[in-house]
Amino acid sequence: MTGGNIEREELLTLLPHKGKMFLLSRVTAYDTLKRSLDAEYEIPEDCLFYDPALGGAPAWVSFEFMAQSISALAEITHREKGEPLKMGCILSVSNMEIRRPLLKAGTTAYIHVQEDYAADDGIFAFNCTVSLGTGAGTAVVSAKLMIMEVDDLSIFEKGA
Repeated sequence: MTGGNIEREELLTLLPHKGKMFLLSRVTAYDTLKRSLDAEYEIPEDCLFYDPALGGAPAWVSFEFMAQSISALAEITHREKGEPLKMGCILSVSNMEIRRPLLKAGTTAYIHVQEDYAADDGIFAFNCTVSLGTGAGTAVVSAKLMIMEVDDLSIFEKGA
């Protein structure tokens, strides 16, 4: 299914992230069959990762924008299928390329995530980009995120 224009208030019902850890302003497009999603984050001065000495957030934090976009796609897909929501854990961030070290406050980050690989055991790989400026321009950060989807986070508890 394709769609878009999911604003912040509805996203808050999809994602477990709250308060300053919530790093998406809106979803602008998604396709659950092609397993892709486009989102935006208007970087505010009260962003969790904002550094006043820099006037923005270091670009390496883009992996979290990417991860939350992947989470939004997963939850949209689960709702569409009538399945219970699941938790996702980042297993790795690889092939990260940072072409601009700073994401200035007041700018909009355009995030694109595209599933590259899915396994039956709940492991997924996504190719991700973050662009600045008007829409999906030239990527300033790109990475591959490996995600594991789980029903119960207790598998990570010591001794489990």
